[in-house]
Amino acid sequence: MHLTVGYLATPTGDDGVALAAALARTFDADVDVVLVVREELPDGHPGRAQYQELLIEKGKQWVAKAVGTLTGAAKSVDATVLVGESFAEELEKFAEAHESDLIVVGGARDGFFGGHVIGPVSSALLHSSTIPVALAPRGYAEDPPETIAAVTAAVPSRPGDDNPLPFAITLASAANLSIRMVSLVSAENLAEAEDLKDLRAMQVSAAQENLGVAARALPDSPDIESLVADGMTLESALKKLSWDPDDILVVGSSRFAAPKRIFLGSTASRILAGTDAPVIVIPRDE
Repeated sequence: MHLTVGYLATPTGDDGVALAAALARTFDADVDVVLVVREELPDGHPGRAQYQELLIEKGKQWVAKAVGTLTGAAKSVDATVLVGESFAEELEKFAEAHESDLIVVGGARDGFFGGHVIGPVSSALLHSSTIPVALAPRGYAEDPPETIAAVTAAVPSRPGDDNPLPFAITLASAANLSIRMVSLVSAENLAEAEDLKDLRAMQVSAAQENLGVAARALPDSPDIESLVADGMTLESALKKLSWDPDDILVVGSSRFAAPKRIFLGSTASRILAGTDAPVIVIPRDE
């Protein structure tokens, strides 16, 4: 596995590096740490070229901290300082050129610890990337796990919604991790059924079907679980889920996403906001 980590010399950057370290230990991954510094375009004033060189040199110093954290955790670690106007664009181009399996970043640090706040870099990636994006929640670097032990897939029930289960199965099987499938039921979806009882029955049926898919794909998995979390709202349903420090959640893209690209839908955005675990958002399959 190859990971591209988008690094900033901030607590946000440290959260992303901590998640990359846990993933690297779990999957014996190679890691590239990428830091992007602002491009200083010539404007007729002296010293612009020298200032650009200074920024690049400072970037190399900043990224060395991330390399130190990842050394020993990853199979190999390399660092690159790029110059560009868009951090997200440069990061995605680098990851595509290096055939990365995941782009790893930290979220914004607004608000309290836990949960996900989408910053400008992660927002851009979550609306365009062709590569799955792994997001570390706020404060993840404060007490990160050594490795990832379990993968949870947020499985949809509506036709046309992207199902992250195949990706989650592939990820879990790569390191013999336990896998859990979660269906979220709320009164917000009552248009799909006559009442909440009917909707829950529909979701339970979908969860059982997904459990069968996972059991056939992962016959040697140490643990496969399928559950339904329900509530009057999506947020109240999410509160009924428990997360261990070494969990990771996989969610799909919106049905409005372009093929092979990520587009974070409103439901996935709310799941991120209400989840304390790291989250991988995958591109739409077709």
